[in-house]
Amino acid sequence: MTFPPALSADHALFLDFDGTLVDIAQTPDGIRVADGLCPLLQAVAEKLAGALAVVSGRPLSEIDALLSPLHLPAAGLHGLEHRPTLGAAIERVPAPPELDILRQRIAEAGLIEGGVQLEDKGLALAVHYRRAPERGDELARIMGDFCSDLDRLHLLHGKMVLEAKARGHDKGVAVEGFLREPVFAGRVPVFVGDDVTDEDGFRAAREAGGFGIKVGAGETVADHCLDDVAAVHRWLDAFLRQTEPA
Repeated sequence: MTFPPALSADHALFLDFDGTLVDIAQTPDGIRVADGLCPLLQAVAEKLAGALAVVSGRPLSEIDALLSPLHLPAAGLHGLEHRPTLGAAIERVPAPPELDILRQRIAEAGLIEGGVQLEDKGLALAVHYRRAPERGDELARIMGDFCSDLDRLHLLHGKMVLEAKARGHDKGVAVEGFLREPVFAGRVPVFVGDDVTDEDGFRAAREAGGFGIKVGAGETVADHCLDDVAAVHRWLDAFLRQTEPA
């Protein structure tokens, strides 16, 4: 992988949130949004004529609260929630009934203890074990067993998290949906993310003639890389400091 090319005015930019725009914390509610992030995103979005979207595993209600007063085009819960354009209504995929079965199985198994946290997102269930990394293999096995007969659910293996959601929706599908919108259509897509759940976004960007940028280390299909969240911010800021050709 190489350092990414400069962002340009003909790109459509898709940004993961945790691990990309903000540093990952021990718990989902422990993250810190840098003071300059919202002004930075607003300025980049304006220079891209609105072709910037946040594509996250978080619910859109959390993204909006964390980036207030911004309400950018965004996809939440890995694409289960989608706001295609600025100010549009949020579209949500109905939760499959199998999610209730899994919710009950987790509760009855007593998994949520010893540093393990359940994040119930309504349309998805995430089991976090950042505070108990030694339990990762055990939790992956148990959650895999719990989901094995629930055909409408897909189990994601992220960074210290196992997340179950409806099949057929991921960050790549979300990118494809954005690219059908006039604000994004005809542009070169760029997807920036740090986790395995972002690989679908990298693939979608490449298939549409663009590229992916992996934040941090790890195997990836992305073409380019940035070291960390601070490097992402610098890369975005460099775009704002570019002067237009005479």
